[in-house]
Amino acid sequence: MSTSKLPLLVAGLALLAGACGDGAVQVQVPRPDAATQRLCEGLRLPEKVHGQKRRDTSPSSPLTAAWGSPPIALRCGVPRPATLHPTSQLVTINRVDWFGLPANRPVTFTAVARQAYVEVTVPPKYNPAGDVLIELGPLIEATIPQKPEGQI
Repeated sequence: MSTSKLPLLVAGLALLAGACGDGAVQVQVPRPDAATQRLCEGLRLPEKVHGQKRRDTSPSSPLTAAWGSPPIALRCGVPRPATLHPTSQLVTINRVDWFGLPANRPVTFTAVARQAYVEVTVPPKYNPAGDVLIELGPLIEATIPQKPEGQI
């Protein structure tokens, strides 16, 4: 094998290991302000979601989590979704308002109207995606305070 193909082979093996559930899940770490980061660091996430075991994330951060393969991924402290508007359709599950984007799969839901935005990406394997939100919602509600009435 030529040395020029070696980096491609290594990258392919890394992707394969991640897809098989053996390695850490690549999850981009948000960069919130200090107050939001403190709120997110207080979020106590379970060892299992939707029956799936928690996995390590890379880079490791208290602002990210993942479960299963393909991974259900959570990021706390993300920016407000650019397409979120006062007239956007939200889904309320157990007193947490969620904004879903895109309409196809996998769906990324963002908990809104909270002092920190929490993003959860749910692959189609775990349909209905709302079951994942049902599990995570009470933890978000208990940790991330609501914004004043009318603010999303």
